[in-house]
Amino acid sequence: MESALLSPANEAVEGKERPAAMANWLLAVAAIVFAILVVGGITRLTESGLSITEWKPVSGVIPPLTHADWQHAFDLYKTTTQYKEVTGPAGMTLSQFQFIFFWEWVHRLLARLSGAAMALPFAWFAYKRAIPRGYAPRLFALLALGAAQGALGWYMVQSGLQDRTEVSHFRLSAHLLLALFTMAGLIWTALDLRARAAGEKRSARLTALSANVLGVLAIQLLYGAWVAGLRAGQVSNSWPLMNDRLVPDGIDWSNGVLFALTHDPFLIHFIHRWWAWIVVVALVLFARRVKLLDRRASIAINSAFGTQILLGIFTVLTGVAIWLAVLHQAVGALVVASCVWGAHRLGSVR
Repeated sequence: MESALLSPANEAVEGKERPAAMANWLLAVAAIVFAILVVGGITRLTESGLSITEWKPVSGVIPPLTHADWQHAFDLYKTTTQYKEVTGPAGMTLSQFQFIFFWEWVHRLLARLSGAAMALPFAWFAYKRAIPRGYAPRLFALLALGAAQGALGWYMVQSGLQDRTEVSHFRLSAHLLLALFTMAGLIWTALDLRARAAGEKRSARLTALSANVLGVLAIQLLYGAWVAGLRAGQVSNSWPLMNDRLVPDGIDWSNGVLFALTHDPFLIHFIHRWWAWIVVVALVLFARRVKLLDRRASIAINSAFGTQILLGIFTVLTGVAIWLAVLHQAVGALVVASCVWGAHRLGSVR
Protein backbone atom coordinates (compact mmCIF):
# COMPACT_ATOMS: atom_id res chain seq x y z
CA MET A 1 0.00 0.00 0.00
CA GLU A 2 2.84 2.41 0.86
CA SER A 3 4.40 1.80 -2.54
CA ALA A 4 1.08 2.46 -4.24
CA LEU A 5 0.69 5.77 -2.40
CA LEU A 6 4.21 7.09 -2.89
CA SER A 7 5.28 5.89 -6.30
CA PRO A 8 2.85 7.96 -8.41
CA ALA A 9 3.72 11.13 -6.48
CA ASN A 10 7.44 10.49 -6.77
CA GLU A 11 7.12 9.82 -10.46
CA ALA A 12 5.17 13.05 -10.89
CA VAL A 13 7.79 15.10 -9.07
CA GLU A 14 10.71 13.48 -10.86
CA GLY A 15 8.91 13.90 -14.18
CA LYS A 16 8.92 17.68 -13.67
CA GLU A 17 12.61 17.89 -12.93
CA ARG A 18 14.76 19.24 -15.75
CA PRO A 19 18.35 18.64 -14.59
CA ALA A 20 19.82 18.30 -18.09
CA ALA A 21 18.20 21.52 -19.31
CA MET A 22 19.28 23.33 -16.15
CA ALA A 23 22.85 22.10 -16.59
CA ASN A 24 22.95 23.53 -20.11
CA TRP A 25 21.53 26.81 -18.80
CA LEU A 26 24.19 27.13 -16.09
CA LEU A 27 26.99 26.32 -18.54
CA ALA A 28 25.67 29.07 -20.82
CA VAL A 29 25.76 31.52 -17.91
CA ALA A 30 29.31 30.36 -17.11
CA ALA A 31 30.25 31.13 -20.73
CA ILE A 32 28.91 34.67 -20.30
CA VAL A 33 30.96 35.06 -17.12
CA PHE A 34 34.00 33.87 -19.08
CA ALA A 35 33.30 36.57 -21.68
CA ILE A 36 33.06 39.13 -18.86
CA LEU A 37 36.49 38.03 -17.63
CA VAL A 38 38.01 38.42 -21.09
CA VAL A 39 36.49 41.86 -21.68
CA GLY A 40 37.46 42.81 -18.14
CA GLY A 41 41.06 42.05 -19.04
CA ILE A 42 40.80 44.30 -22.09
CA THR A 43 39.20 47.00 -19.95
CA ARG A 44 42.07 46.87 -17.48
CA LEU A 45 44.82 46.83 -20.10
CA THR A 46 43.36 49.72 -22.09
CA GLU A 47 42.80 51.81 -18.92
CA SER A 48 39.08 51.91 -19.70
CA GLY A 49 37.68 51.16 -16.26
CA LEU A 50 37.27 54.77 -15.13
CA SER A 51 35.75 56.06 -18.36
CA ILE A 52 32.18 55.66 -17.02
CA THR A 53 32.00 57.65 -13.81
CA GLU A 54 28.36 56.94 -12.93
CA TRP A 55 26.55 53.78 -11.87
CA LYS A 56 23.20 53.49 -13.64
CA PRO A 57 22.09 49.84 -13.52
CA VAL A 58 19.12 50.35 -15.87
CA SER A 59 19.58 53.49 -17.97
CA GLY A 60 23.29 52.75 -18.32
CA VAL A 61 22.43 50.06 -20.86
CA ILE A 62 22.03 52.83 -23.46
CA PRO A 63 25.36 54.46 -24.40
CA PRO A 64 25.67 58.14 -25.41
CA LEU A 65 23.88 58.61 -28.72
CA THR A 66 24.47 62.24 -29.67
CA HIS A 67 27.58 64.39 -29.80
CA ALA A 68 26.27 66.35 -26.82
CA ASP A 69 25.83 63.13 -24.83
CA TRP A 70 29.37 62.06 -25.67
CA GLN A 71 30.74 65.44 -24.68
CA HIS A 72 28.89 65.26 -21.36
CA ALA A 73 30.35 61.81 -20.62
CA PHE A 74 33.80 63.08 -21.59
CA ASP A 75 33.42 66.11 -19.31
CA LEU A 76 32.59 63.80 -16.40
CA TYR A 77 35.71 61.76 -17.13
CA LYS A 78 37.77 64.96 -17.19
CA THR A 79 37.02 65.42 -13.48
CA THR A 80 38.92 62.23 -12.62
CA THR A 81 42.49 62.23 -11.37
CA GLN A 82 43.39 59.77 -14.13
CA TYR A 83 42.48 62.32 -16.78
CA LYS A 84 44.12 65.23 -14.97
CA GLU A 85 47.42 63.42 -14.42
CA VAL A 86 47.67 60.75 -17.14
CA THR A 87 45.40 60.83 -20.16
CA GLY A 88 44.68 64.57 -20.21
CA PRO A 89 48.32 65.69 -20.35
CA ALA A 90 48.84 63.08 -23.08
CA GLY A 91 46.27 64.92 -25.19
CA MET A 92 43.30 62.55 -25.13
CA THR A 93 40.73 63.33 -27.83
CA LEU A 94 37.00 62.62 -27.82
CA SER A 95 37.48 59.67 -30.21
CA GLN A 96 40.10 58.18 -27.88
CA PHE A 97 37.69 58.59 -24.98
CA GLN A 98 34.98 56.85 -27.01
CA PHE A 99 37.33 53.88 -27.47
CA ILE A 100 37.90 53.34 -23.75
CA PHE A 101 34.24 54.08 -22.99
CA PHE A 102 33.22 51.32 -25.42
CA TRP A 103 35.14 48.60 -23.57
CA GLU A 104 33.86 49.59 -20.15
CA TRP A 105 30.32 49.80 -21.53
CA VAL A 106 30.59 46.31 -23.08
CA HIS A 107 31.97 44.97 -19.79
CA ARG A 108 29.00 46.35 -17.86
CA LEU A 109 26.53 45.25 -20.55
CA LEU A 110 27.78 41.66 -20.30
CA ALA A 111 27.46 41.85 -16.51
CA ARG A 112 23.82 42.91 -16.88
CA LEU A 113 23.28 40.14 -19.43
CA SER A 114 24.68 37.54 -17.04
CA GLY A 115 22.31 38.73 -14.33
CA ALA A 116 19.30 38.42 -16.63
CA ALA A 117 20.52 35.06 -17.97
CA MET A 118 20.69 33.78 -14.40
CA ALA A 119 17.54 35.33 -12.92
CA LEU A 120 14.96 34.82 -15.66
CA PRO A 121 15.49 31.08 -16.32
CA PHE A 122 15.78 30.53 -12.56
CA ALA A 123 12.34 32.08 -12.12
CA TRP A 124 10.96 30.02 -15.01
CA PHE A 125 12.34 26.71 -13.70
CA ALA A 126 11.01 27.57 -10.23
CA TYR A 127 7.59 28.39 -11.67
CA LYS A 128 7.53 25.06 -13.51
CA ARG A 129 8.72 23.27 -10.34
CA ALA A 130 11.51 21.81 -12.44
CA ILE A 131 14.30 22.44 -9.92
CA PRO A 132 15.48 19.20 -8.23
CA ARG A 133 15.13 19.06 -4.49
CA GLY A 134 17.99 20.78 -2.67
CA TYR A 135 19.18 22.86 -5.63
CA ALA A 136 17.08 25.99 -5.18
CA PRO A 137 19.23 27.41 -2.33
CA ARG A 138 22.38 26.76 -4.34
CA LEU A 139 20.95 28.48 -7.42
CA PHE A 140 19.84 31.42 -5.30
CA ALA A 141 23.38 31.65 -3.88
CA LEU A 142 24.80 31.76 -7.41
CA LEU A 143 22.35 34.53 -8.29
CA ALA A 144 23.41 36.43 -5.16
CA LEU A 145 27.07 36.03 -6.12
CA GLY A 146 26.31 37.65 -9.47
CA ALA A 147 24.63 40.58 -7.76
CA ALA A 148 27.55 40.90 -5.35
CA GLN A 149 29.92 40.89 -8.30
CA GLY A 150 28.16 43.90 -9.81
CA ALA A 151 28.24 45.80 -6.52
CA LEU A 152 31.91 44.92 -6.03
CA GLY A 153 32.68 46.13 -9.55
CA TRP A 154 31.27 49.56 -8.80
CA TYR A 155 33.06 49.59 -5.41
CA MET A 156 36.27 48.92 -7.33
CA VAL A 157 35.63 51.74 -9.81
CA GLN A 158 34.92 54.16 -6.97
CA SER A 159 38.43 53.59 -5.62
CA GLY A 160 39.81 55.03 -8.86
CA LEU A 161 37.58 58.09 -8.72
CA GLN A 162 38.96 59.24 -5.38
CA ASP A 163 42.33 60.93 -5.85
CA ARG A 164 43.88 57.95 -7.67
CA THR A 165 44.93 57.40 -11.26
CA GLU A 166 43.85 53.74 -11.16
CA VAL A 167 41.61 51.44 -9.14
CA SER A 168 42.79 49.73 -5.96
CA HIS A 169 44.62 46.51 -6.78
CA PHE A 170 43.01 44.92 -3.72
CA ARG A 171 39.51 45.68 -4.98
CA LEU A 172 40.54 44.60 -8.47
CA SER A 173 41.72 41.22 -7.19
CA ALA A 174 38.53 40.76 -5.16
CA HIS A 175 36.47 41.55 -8.27
CA LEU A 176 38.41 39.06 -10.39
CA LEU A 177 38.47 36.25 -7.83
CA LEU A 178 34.75 36.58 -7.13
CA ALA A 179 34.05 36.29 -10.87
CA LEU A 180 36.19 33.16 -11.09
CA PHE A 181 34.54 31.71 -7.99
CA THR A 182 31.11 32.38 -9.48
CA MET A 183 32.10 30.72 -12.75
CA ALA A 184 33.45 27.74 -10.83
CA GLY A 185 30.20 27.44 -8.87
CA LEU A 186 28.16 27.53 -12.05
CA ILE A 187 30.27 24.78 -13.64
CA TRP A 188 30.24 22.60 -10.51
CA THR A 189 26.47 22.86 -10.15
CA ALA A 190 25.97 22.15 -13.86
CA LEU A 191 28.09 19.01 -13.54
CA ASP A 192 26.05 17.92 -10.52
CA LEU A 193 22.86 18.39 -12.51
CA ARG A 194 24.25 16.42 -15.45
CA ALA A 195 25.10 13.59 -13.08
CA ARG A 196 21.58 13.76 -11.67
CA ALA A 197 20.14 13.57 -15.18
CA ALA A 198 22.19 10.39 -15.63
CA GLY A 199 20.67 8.88 -12.49
CA GLU A 200 23.14 9.95 -9.76
CA LYS A 201 21.24 11.37 -6.77
CA ARG A 202 24.18 12.59 -4.70
CA SER A 203 26.18 15.74 -5.41
CA ALA A 204 29.96 15.62 -5.74
CA ARG A 205 32.05 16.61 -2.74
CA LEU A 206 35.24 18.67 -2.62
CA THR A 207 38.09 16.32 -1.66
CA ALA A 208 41.09 17.37 0.41
CA LEU A 209 43.38 16.99 -2.61
CA SER A 210 41.17 19.20 -4.77
CA ALA A 211 40.86 21.84 -2.05
CA ASN A 212 44.63 22.02 -1.62
CA VAL A 213 45.26 22.25 -5.37
CA LEU A 214 42.63 24.96 -5.81
CA GLY A 215 44.15 26.83 -2.86
CA VAL A 216 47.59 26.79 -4.50
CA LEU A 217 45.99 28.01 -7.73
CA ALA A 218 44.09 30.76 -5.89
CA ILE A 219 47.35 32.26 -4.62
CA GLN A 220 48.64 32.45 -8.18
CA LEU A 221 45.41 34.07 -9.36
CA LEU A 222 45.58 36.60 -6.53
CA TYR A 223 49.12 37.63 -7.40
CA GLY A 224 48.21 37.71 -11.08
CA ALA A 225 45.46 40.22 -10.28
CA TRP A 226 47.92 42.30 -8.27
CA VAL A 227 50.40 42.20 -11.15
CA ALA A 228 47.68 43.61 -13.38
CA GLY A 229 46.51 46.19 -10.86
CA LEU A 230 50.00 47.51 -10.13
CA ARG A 231 51.22 47.15 -13.75
CA ALA A 232 53.95 44.97 -12.28
CA GLY A 233 54.32 43.04 -15.52
CA GLN A 234 56.13 46.02 -16.98
CA VAL A 235 58.95 46.12 -14.44
CA SER A 236 60.83 43.41 -16.37
CA ASN A 237 60.66 42.17 -19.96
CA SER A 238 63.21 39.37 -19.60
CA TRP A 239 62.82 35.71 -18.67
CA PRO A 240 63.79 33.64 -16.69
CA LEU A 241 65.83 36.34 -14.97
CA MET A 242 64.32 39.68 -14.03
CA ASN A 243 66.56 42.43 -15.39
CA ASP A 244 69.54 40.04 -15.35
CA ARG A 245 68.95 38.96 -11.77
CA LEU A 246 67.10 36.05 -10.19
CA VAL A 247 65.79 38.29 -7.41
CA PRO A 248 65.31 41.72 -8.98
CA ASP A 249 66.78 44.96 -7.75
CA GLY A 250 64.28 47.58 -6.78
CA ILE A 251 62.27 45.74 -4.13
CA ASP A 252 61.34 48.27 -1.46
CA TRP A 253 61.54 46.67 1.98
CA SER A 254 61.43 49.99 3.87
CA ASN A 255 57.80 49.60 4.92
CA GLY A 256 58.19 46.02 6.08
CA VAL A 257 57.88 42.58 4.57
CA LEU A 258 54.05 42.46 4.60
CA PHE A 259 53.79 45.78 2.77
CA ALA A 260 56.31 44.62 0.17
CA LEU A 261 54.44 41.34 -0.32
CA THR A 262 51.23 43.21 -1.06
CA HIS A 263 52.37 46.46 -2.69
CA ASP A 264 55.81 46.24 -4.27
CA PRO A 265 55.60 45.66 -8.07
CA PHE A 266 59.01 43.98 -8.31
CA LEU A 267 58.33 41.49 -5.52
CA ILE A 268 54.77 40.79 -6.67
CA HIS A 269 55.98 40.10 -10.21
CA PHE A 270 58.73 37.87 -8.83
CA ILE A 271 56.29 35.85 -6.70
CA HIS A 272 53.77 35.49 -9.54
CA ARG A 273 56.55 34.32 -11.87
CA TRP A 274 57.98 31.63 -9.59
CA TRP A 275 54.86 30.52 -7.72
CA ALA A 276 53.65 29.45 -11.16
CA TRP A 277 56.04 26.49 -11.03
CA ILE A 278 54.62 25.36 -7.69
CA VAL A 279 51.23 25.48 -9.38
CA VAL A 280 52.61 23.41 -12.27
CA VAL A 281 53.82 20.67 -9.92
CA ALA A 282 50.47 20.66 -8.10
CA LEU A 283 48.48 20.49 -11.33
CA VAL A 284 50.66 17.76 -12.85
CA LEU A 285 50.05 15.55 -9.81
CA PHE A 286 46.38 16.54 -9.76
CA ALA A 287 45.92 15.74 -13.46
CA ARG A 288 47.54 12.33 -12.99
CA ARG A 289 45.03 11.50 -10.25
CA VAL A 290 42.14 12.77 -12.38
CA LYS A 291 43.34 10.70 -15.36
CA LEU A 292 42.50 7.52 -13.47
CA LEU A 293 38.85 8.55 -13.63
CA ASP A 294 38.48 10.81 -16.65
CA ARG A 295 41.17 11.16 -19.31
CA ARG A 296 39.40 14.10 -20.97
CA ALA A 297 39.45 16.20 -17.81
CA SER A 298 43.12 15.36 -17.29
CA ILE A 299 43.96 16.46 -20.84
CA ALA A 300 42.02 19.69 -20.32
CA ILE A 301 43.99 20.50 -17.15
CA ASN A 302 47.38 19.78 -18.72
CA SER A 303 46.53 21.68 -21.91
CA ALA A 304 45.22 24.72 -20.04
CA PHE A 305 48.12 25.21 -17.64
CA GLY A 306 50.73 24.38 -20.29
CA THR A 307 49.32 27.04 -22.58
CA GLN A 308 49.06 29.45 -19.67
CA ILE A 309 52.75 29.11 -18.79
CA LEU A 310 53.80 29.84 -22.39
CA LEU A 311 51.47 32.83 -22.60
CA GLY A 312 52.84 34.20 -19.34
CA ILE A 313 56.42 33.98 -20.63
CA PHE A 314 55.59 35.60 -23.97
CA THR A 315 53.57 38.32 -22.25
CA VAL A 316 56.66 39.26 -20.25
CA LEU A 317 59.01 39.09 -23.23
CA THR A 318 56.80 41.38 -25.31
CA GLY A 319 56.56 44.01 -22.58
CA VAL A 320 52.92 43.08 -21.87
CA ALA A 321 51.48 43.12 -25.38
CA ILE A 322 47.75 43.65 -24.89
CA TRP A 323 46.54 40.73 -27.00
CA LEU A 324 48.87 38.32 -25.22
CA ALA A 325 47.94 39.65 -21.79
CA VAL A 326 44.24 39.24 -22.61
CA LEU A 327 44.84 35.66 -23.76
CA HIS A 328 46.80 35.07 -20.55
CA GLN A 329 43.80 36.11 -18.47
CA ALA A 330 41.38 34.14 -20.64
CA VAL A 331 43.37 30.93 -20.41
CA GLY A 332 43.75 31.51 -16.66
CA ALA A 333 39.97 31.27 -16.45
CA LEU A 334 40.12 28.05 -18.50
CA VAL A 335 42.66 26.66 -16.03
CA VAL A 336 40.11 27.27 -13.27
CA ALA A 337 37.32 25.67 -15.31
CA SER A 338 39.37 22.57 -16.11
CA CYS A 339 40.44 22.18 -12.48
CA VAL A 340 36.82 22.44 -11.34
CA TRP A 341 35.97 19.70 -13.82
CA GLY A 342 38.74 17.51 -12.44
CA ALA A 343 37.85 18.27 -8.83
CA HIS A 344 34.21 17.42 -9.50
CA ARG A 345 35.25 14.14 -11.11
CA LEU A 346 37.32 13.20 -8.07
CA GLY A 347 34.50 14.23 -5.75
CA SER A 348 32.01 12.04 -7.57
CA VAL A 349 33.74 8.84 -6.45
CA ARG A 350 32.34 7.31 -3.24
